[in-house]
Amino acid sequence: MLIGRRYLLAFTESQATYAEQVGAACRAVWNTALEQRREYRRRGAWINYNEQARQMAEAKKDPACAWLAEAPSHTLQQTLRDLEQACKAHGTWKVRWRSKTRTAASFRFPDPKHIMARRLSRRWGEVRLPKFGPVRFRWTKPLGGTIRNATVSRDGGRWYISFCVEDGVAEAAPNGKPPIGVDRGVAVAVATSDGGLDDRAFVTAGEAARLKRLQQRLSRSLRVHGRNRGSKRREKTRGEISRLNARIRHRRADFVTQKAVQVVRDHGLVAVEGLRIKNMTASAKGTIEQPGRNVRQKAGLNRAILSKGWGGFLLKLEHAARYHGAHIEKVNPAYTSQTCHACKHIAPESRESQAVFRCVACGHQDHADVNAAKNILAAGLAVTGRGDLGATRSAKRQPPELVAT
Repeated sequence: MLIGRRYLLAFTESQATYAEQVGAACRAVWNTALEQRREYRRRGAWINYNEQARQMAEAKKDPACAWLAEAPSHTLQQTLRDLEQACKAHGTWKVRWRSKTRTAASFRFPDPKHIMARRLSRRWGEVRLPKFGPVRFRWTKPLGGTIRNATVSRDGGRWYISFCVEDGVAEAAPNGKPPIGVDRGVAVAVATSDGGLDDRAFVTAGEAARLKRLQQRLSRSLRVHGRNRGSKRREKTRGEISRLNARIRHRRADFVTQKAVQVVRDHGLVAVEGLRIKNMTASAKGTIEQPGRNVRQKAGLNRAILSKGWGGFLLKLEHAARYHGAHIEKVNPAYTSQTCHACKHIAPESRESQAVFRCVACGHQDHADVNAAKNILAAGLAVTGRGDLGATRSAKRQPPELVAT
């Protein structure tokens, strides 16, 4: 199977400067090629990767575009391939531009023949990249397979390299362990049908206060300097915010990874809600003609949802399930938090608070998130044919009901 290995790079000063140039070149190629594709669509025409790659090769010969020739050619070609894949998957008009300030610098080396990695010592390794030469990186874990490609990216002011590795491990067979339902919440990040409640504070009170001060300082610099958005003081503030946010993201990623591995290691079926997080966290501002309602409350809910890492947790579940023989089943999330697990009565009034569920019909009481997790598990068992997890799994449908004659 294909897995990812991420390491912290130790660029020299000249290598870090060159990496910034390569990232800027890839960003310019992406934006230019995207604008070209949109212009073609306006005229009812179409342009593909082959034609854009040919035009880019011609542009390298132009003295005005000599900066293109300074970057590794494979990284620029891979940028065009990524753009074509994004346009095919989402549509030319929905693909986003790459911003100098909001988009982290990133570029990929797709040819494994040009990537040579070796271990230098217990803590350090070395990789040779085209036009970079030997680059040292922190050896925190073994590669565990054959390198397929490598991506260099900047995160929180630091540079990282991510190897896509073929580990040669086949997908594990079903483990036959008991099933479990998982509810992702705002107050509690992960609640399970067996009564487990797992949560963690990803940002301390001091960090939250410091982040607020930094954001206020950044906002004041925009108001004071007006169009002068490239001042050194502003860039320093942005760097501090980026490093602090990166620290928070790493804690969240560590939590969801550990919890996901624990769940799939001990259970054969993991039922989760098929949530559309992008739609759930959409802005409520509306338009000038139809302004939104409760905008501030909705913004706070969006931040709370995104801070719990719902999408990252599901991604880690699906990845770890391949190695532990678990099956991830996404169920319809409708009414799972309003349904009584004991009597199946649906009523919004049963959800007394964020943590308490008391059925208005039968009086059954439970933690609200645990009750929802039990309903999710029941829906997952129904979809998979009442828990048949054998190698010859039955069709994902309920048995037909018997009709009296």
